[in-house]
Amino acid sequence: MNTAPVEDLPYPSTGAEPVGARSSANPATATAAVAARAATLRASAIREIFDAAQRVPDALRLEVGEPDFPSPDWVIEAADRAARHGATHYTSNTGIAPLREALADKVSRVNGWAAQPEQCIVTAGGVQALHLALAAMLDPGDEVLLPDPLWPNFAMIAHLVSARAVGYRLVPEQGFLPSIEELEAAVTPRTRVLVINFPSNPTGAAATMAELAELVEFARRHRLWLVSDECYDELLFDGSVRSAQAAAPYERTVTVFTFSKTYAMTGWRVGYAFAPADLLAAMARMQEPMVSCVNAPAQHAALAALTGPQEVVATMREAYRRRASAAVAVLRNGGLTVPDPQGAFYLWVDTSGDGRDSVTLAHELLRDRSVAVAPGLAFGASGQHRLRISLASADDALLEGCRRLADYLRR
Repeated sequence: MNTAPVEDLPYPSTGAEPVGARSSANPATATAAVAARAATLRASAIREIFDAAQRVPDALRLEVGEPDFPSPDWVIEAADRAARHGATHYTSNTGIAPLREALADKVSRVNGWAAQPEQCIVTAGGVQALHLALAAMLDPGDEVLLPDPLWPNFAMIAHLVSARAVGYRLVPEQGFLPSIEELEAAVTPRTRVLVINFPSNPTGAAATMAELAELVEFARRHRLWLVSDECYDELLFDGSVRSAQAAAPYERTVTVFTFSKTYAMTGWRVGYAFAPADLLAAMARMQEPMVSCVNAPAQHAALAALTGPQEVVATMREAYRRRASAAVAVLRNGGLTVPDPQGAFYLWVDTSGDGRDSVTLAHELLRDRSVAVAPGLAFGASGQHRLRISLASADDALLEGCRRLADYLRR
């Protein structure tokens, strides 16, 4: 059985211990400065590389999943116009009504399942929607099934809500898709939630509608909450959109989206989630002491993104597809193994022929070749000999970075 607590998997941090922290190794010996839950939260190795790359002149930045495209002009203009016309006050905890109505329309039209504005909450990025959902579902000691490899914030959120994270492996032999047999073996009486993420960060894998339906049925069979992270929903390279709720409607599903990836709006911090009424009400109550509401001009910017020209989405998606094809060719010509991604904007590069773990390799690649990539161990134990390369970078930088990586490992 290939299951292991994600909290026991390495998320290396080379930074110093937090100032004033209680003991991260033994909370029972803590001092009064920082709560054990905060002191033991591990820093992401992605951010370590990000910070280190800031100090390297002319570094090729392939480590962070942030679109290199600017936010659309009409999005910026809408935020400016809204602010100048008085949209500078609190909004409803769940978001402004026109945006929630547009989001319900978008989900029905694009994602393929019926949704109502009352089922929607607007959040400070998709990550806050995930935090709200898991905090509303999990009590301390409850278990949540998380993919390995995974976006590190899943495990960080589970840690912050004092849940036990249990990993299910995504392996290349299965196309980096979950095994229902392994999921069945991982379920215990304390399991409450299954988290899935397609298209996947970091692998770029995408489940078919039939495979999504199998995962939904697994959750239904065990009366689990299903959290479907679909923040790359419109970035499948074949132009399709596949959603768990469209594959198999299930009343205990929370679907999470973001404007960050689809519309190159990372800094605006607008995400959203659809959930059943009772859970959404709990999420809205928790929103108030967290952020009160998403800032008003940003909500108007998000509304403009939804209702404005959509050609920009197809343009970015095609750029990521083209970059993926070109970068994979460079890496394979250099002797590296890398699967073809089906969506999102990442490459999951196999470096098992090199003796170094991925954190050491990433830091040495930055030092010796001025190329910043994300170490695979940041995404779970299965990433010990993997590197994640972001396709959300300029073509020249991406291909040169891939050439330097292949050359570095060859030597």
